[in-house]
Amino acid sequence: MRIKVASYNIHKGVGLDRRRDPERILAILREIDADVIALQECDRRFGERTSVLPRQAIDDHTPWQIVDLAQRPNSLGWHGNGLLVRREIEVASAGIVHLPTLEPRGAVRADLLVGGKPLRVVGMHLDISGLRRRQQVRSVLSHLADCEGDCPAVLMGDLNDWSQNGAALREFGAGWRMITAGRSFPARRPVAQLDRIVVSREWEIERAGVHHSPLAALGSDHLPVWATLQLNAKAA
Repeated sequence: MRIKVASYNIHKGVGLDRRRDPERILAILREIDADVIALQECDRRFGERTSVLPRQAIDDHTPWQIVDLAQRPNSLGWHGNGLLVRREIEVASAGIVHLPTLEPRGAVRADLLVGGKPLRVVGMHLDISGLRRRQQVRSVLSHLADCEGDCPAVLMGDLNDWSQNGAALREFGAGWRMITAGRSFPARRPVAQLDRIVVSREWEIERAGVHHSPLAALGSDHLPVWATLQLNAKAA
């Protein structure tokens, strides 16, 4: 299995020009052209938590399907966390991951079949509090431990950790590898690696980076991060 994954905090579709432009976000996603995409802040925060990306536009003008995670009829995900996967990828199951939080944070999980091979994906947006982040990482890992079966996994999202090797990041432990994609925040002049991709031991990392383009520099306060992964020989 060779797959490209990406994570993008879209800031509710509001760019640095203070315009909410869903079409611009979709254009950025098409530039990245990943097979699996984790989105953060893809729903409005209050009221009905309506998706900022029109479902019809995703269905009609992108190669992705929406993983069914929404707890509200007009939302794309859970606490703003959504997952998009290419239409030829089968979604075997999906669910939300409850996190201990004082803020509207959350995580989502999907079990996928890519060419008949299983892949488990988690998208998440963690707290700004270091102590809370540690608890949230533990909750995500505990959720994965309770999932049926064992398969290659990719965890990604806005981890809100400014450090290179903070306590929350160390919670992932020896069975996980943190990909250094690069600085993604703030988009205009990135200084922090808030957006991260974490993979299980079955993966070889071919390439990884931060997506820079004129559209991405304007579309959100974060830049997207991405990685191209290949299952190692033992896992394959």
